[in-house]
Amino acid sequence: MNNSSIYLAFIYTLAAGLCTGIGSFIAMFSKTFNRKFFAAALGFSAGVMIYVSFVDIFVKSKDSLTVAFGYKTGYWYTVLAFFSGIMIIGIIDRLVPDFENPHEIRNINDPEYEVKNREKLMRMGVFSALAIAIHNFPEGLATFLGTLHDPAVGLSIGSAIAIHNIPEGIAVAVPIYYATKSKKKAFCYSFLSGLAEPLGAIIGYFILRSIFTDEVFGLTFGCVAGIMIYISLDELLPTAEKYGEHHIAIYGLISGMALMALSLLLFI
Repeated sequence: MNNSSIYLAFIYTLAAGLCTGIGSFIAMFSKTFNRKFFAAALGFSAGVMIYVSFVDIFVKSKDSLTVAFGYKTGYWYTVLAFFSGIMIIGIIDRLVPDFENPHEIRNINDPEYEVKNREKLMRMGVFSALAIAIHNFPEGLATFLGTLHDPAVGLSIGSAIAIHNIPEGIAVAVPIYYATKSKKKAFCYSFLSGLAEPLGAIIGYFILRSIFTDEVFGLTFGCVAGIMIYISLDELLPTAEKYGEHHIAIYGLISGMALMALSLLLFI
C-alpha cells in the first residue's frame, strides 16, 4: 500500500463528500427541481452500488476470508460480515428520528414549505445535516477502502455515492435557508455534512492500518457490501420512486448496473 494509492483514495472520498455542496448550490440557485432527473440519477446510483456490492465487493470479501479460514468457515464469516454491515447502518438509521431523517428531498417551490415556525424548520435542517453526516461516515470508509484495493472499483463507488450526496445536500440546505434566509448558512451546513465522508475514511484508515490483514480486509469489505445494499434499498430506490415514475427509477437502476459491469470488464 503506497502513498499514491492512499492519496488517490482520499481524493475520491473527499470529492464524493463535497457533492453535498453541489446539492446546496442547486437548491439555492435553481427555480425548479427536476424530479425525473434526480429519480434517474438515484436509481443509477443504486444500480452501481448494488451491482458492485454483490458482484465485486462481496466476492473479494469471500476470497480473502476463504483463503484465511478455509472455504466453508470463510464463507460463513463473509455472510456474517455482510449482514453485520446491514445491521450497523440499520441501527444508525433507526437512531435518527423520522422527522429529521434526510431521505426526503423537498421542493423549494412548495408553498407549504414556508412555515411560520422557523425554529422548527431550523431544527429540522440541523438534524438533517447531522443525520447525513452519520450516514456519510461509513460511505467514506467504503470509498476509501475500495480505492485502496482497486482504483477502478473505488472510482465507481465514489461516483455512485457522489450522485446521491447531491440530493442530500438539497435536503439540508432548503430548510436552513427558509429558516434563516441566509444562503451562506445553508451552504455551510450542507458542506460540513459532506465532510463526514473523508473523515470516515481517515478515521477508518488509522484504526485499521496497523491490523490490515487479509482477515480484516475480508471482514471490512463484507460489512461495506452490506452497508451499500442497505443504503440502496432503504434510501436511494424509495426516494427515486417517490420523486419520479417507477420505470424511470428502474431504467436508472439497470443503466447503473450495466455501466458498473462494463467498467469492471474493462479492468479485467
